[in-house]
Amino acid sequence: MFNVSHLASGYGQSQVIHDVSLAAGKQEIVAVMGRNGMGKTTLFKTLMGILPLREGSIQIDGQELGHLESYQRVASGVAYVPQGRMIFPGMTVLENIQTGLPASALGKVPDELYALFPVLHEMRGRKGGNLSGGQQQQLAIARALATNPKVLLLDEPTEGIQPSIIKDIARSLKEIRKLRQLTIIVSEQVLSFTLEIADRFLVIDKGRFVYEDTSDKVDAATISRYLSV
Repeated sequence: MFNVSHLASGYGQSQVIHDVSLAAGKQEIVAVMGRNGMGKTTLFKTLMGILPLREGSIQIDGQELGHLESYQRVASGVAYVPQGRMIFPGMTVLENIQTGLPASALGKVPDELYALFPVLHEMRGRKGGNLSGGQQQQLAIARALATNPKVLLLDEPTEGIQPSIIKDIARSLKEIRKLRQLTIIVSEQVLSFTLEIADRFLVIDKGRFVYEDTSDKVDAATISRYLSV
């Protein structure tokens, strides 16, 4: 479904991502683990077209995305929930979700989105900036799902969120994967969260993948060593 090969990117003269490759199948959840500053967000911004691709290839269902603008990647089936959520605080919950809807939806939010996140239905008239961190994360995910993606990129979804809400988000992601037959790539530092949801684990260190394994064979102690400062 989603195939990244020999990816390189960075900022200005500085290269941050070095020869990174990953492949994710349909309905697979892949966790990209790593400490701050190791390249997770740079990788996700490159996948989304916010940063230019220097080398390599990004494909979804065999279609090359590397030369496309961000909005064209969204139209091709990639959705992105950035670190820090980046919802529109002055707009209502409903208006935030509507920004992700295709024109053909005529502004109507699918019932299944509200079924996944009932709190958003209750608060649909409330300003996004008045929601808690966990509610804003649910809103950001709902907005991304409104684009009807094939691949969902989530950058540090548990950041600044209380443990009980993290469990809710984990449960929702597994449900979304099944309902939408979605491929999910999630970057994280919280190992307990990814152990609950991920089928496969990758660890990024200084812009390169240094560890990969499936959930049934994953070595949590090794990953923890890479995550510790």
